[in-house]
Amino acid sequence: MVADKLFEILSEPNRRTILDYLRVRERSVGELVESLSLSQPGVSKHLRLLQEAGLVSVRKEAQKHVYSLRAKPLEEIHHWLEPYRQFWSNKLDELEKQLDADKEEK
Repeated sequence: MVADKLFEILSEPNRRTILDYLRVRERSVGELVESLSLSQPGVSKHLRLLQEAGLVSVRKEAQKHVYSLRAKPLEEIHHWLEPYRQFWSNKLDELEKQLDADKEEK
């Protein structure tokens, strides 16, 4: 999946919150409904989109659907962001040097 589609999926705050919960541990739809201020159909819709994007997997456990995080697709975003991390790292290094120089002048 291309990064722009992932960004579109992740742009919705509730989906990011769901991924945050699943990062800690797998959860059932009911648990996610309790944790979020959303209806069961709303949570299910977000989970379906996350599953279509490959970001979550689901397994059936008795009467429950249990979801877990699949972080592999996030690698694409990680790689896309790498040059920007380098950009900001360099800018922060320059700021640190300037602040040190300002301290020495005082």
